[in-house]
Amino acid sequence: MFTSSLNERVAIVTGGASGIGRAIALALAEAGAVVVVADMNELDGRIVAEQAGGAFVAADLAKQAACKNLVDVALERFGKVDILINVAGFQHIDPVEDFPEDVWNRMLAVMLTAPFLLTKYVWPSMKAQGWGRIVHISSAHGLVASPFKSGYISAKHGLIGLTRTTALEGGPYGITVNAICPAYVRTPLVENQIADQARTRGISEDEVIEKVMLEPAAVKRLIEPEEVAAMTLYLCSDAAGAITGSALTIDLGWTAR
Repeated sequence: MFTSSLNERVAIVTGGASGIGRAIALALAEAGAVVVVADMNELDGRIVAEQAGGAFVAADLAKQAACKNLVDVALERFGKVDILINVAGFQHIDPVEDFPEDVWNRMLAVMLTAPFLLTKYVWPSMKAQGWGRIVHISSAHGLVASPFKSGYISAKHGLIGLTRTTALEGGPYGITVNAICPAYVRTPLVENQIADQARTRGISEDEVIEKVMLEPAAVKRLIEPEEVAAMTLYLCSDAAGAITGSALTIDLGWTAR
């Protein structure tokens, strides 16, 4: 009989101060995990960590040293890391010819290099225990493309490749690695995108929601963060031990076309 309990499991959640990361941190804590919340937003991050009964680490994940420090703090404080959830990210919307090089570099650092580094740093702990769960929050844009989001889409596609490769390497050691690919989720990040998309495309904000965000979807609504958290919680459970190397969609039918 499988259980969804994560008692005595230690989890790192990046981007945990708000949105999807916050929902996942709280869901893991409710299931019994000890949660280490990582974010640049120290104020909100500490609030979420307190709500989860866990710990907070301030981290700019664009920096390798910050990635290493995050894992080191978790290991020093709790002795192991069982679960890694990579959520941290950001958006930038511009035509490719206007896309700033510094934004491109930071985007890939936060959204692709950091998940690789964090995976590398938690790997010995998971391997030694013979058990581990890594979940990357990718996107429907990890599977399909849209204009004006070259950096974001490149990083999210790369995350799927990282997922599949490390799943093959982790299988013999009881480590599963999966990616969740949601369409637009009701988060502060998405709310901020609406004005950017309107500017870039020369349309109204209402048209962005109707014609850009929801047009490809069969179900015409935004996804709630708690829905992504529920999928994450399942992938971290023993019941999902046979699922690895997968890019699981929560996309309202976006990629069914």
